[in-house]
Amino acid sequence: MTRFAFLFALLVGLLLAGCGESEPETLAAPVPIESGDSCHVCGMLISEHPGPKGEAFLDKQGEALKFCSTMDLFAFLKQPENETRLSHAYVHDVGVTSWGRPSDEAFILASEAVYVVGHDRRGAMGHTLASFAEQADAEAFRETHGGELVSFDEIDLELLGRLGRGELGGNSDGQMGEMSGHD
Repeated sequence: MTRFAFLFALLVGLLLAGCGESEPETLAAPVPIESGDSCHVCGMLISEHPGPKGEAFLDKQGEALKFCSTMDLFAFLKQPENETRLSHAYVHDVGVTSWGRPSDEAFILASEAVYVVGHDRRGAMGHTLASFAEQADAEAFRETHGGELVSFDEIDLELLGRLGRGELGGNSDGQMGEMSGHD
């Protein structure tokens, strides 16, 4: 009976040890934007428009949902039915890639980016959020193009609505609108 008790204890120990350790979550990598890819929100051809783009993965799915702008990405992500399903998302780091044709090599996690809103640059659907991996790059962009810095967590439907209505400035004459509530 002792031999059985020993084997039973060993088996239970191994099972419990296996339960305590979980594999680190592996995030799906960003997917290259191909010439025929269309935006998940508006259907526009993504590669035909300037500015940072986005990709989202829901419920740890392997297939990326692609967006022609960071504005469309966040308009989709901030819908109540999508917020709880988000696994992760990517945006272009325009601190290291061109505004006109962002490189697929410049994708960064959207949750870690710093954003400039209310600037004078335009994306696929007009105003878009300029995304940066580094705070210093975001500040330099803001000095040149105007706007205000916001984090991923500060982006909500109210902010996106104000951007869409042109209430946050970004006029080509360089004048900024009021940005109260999103300092």
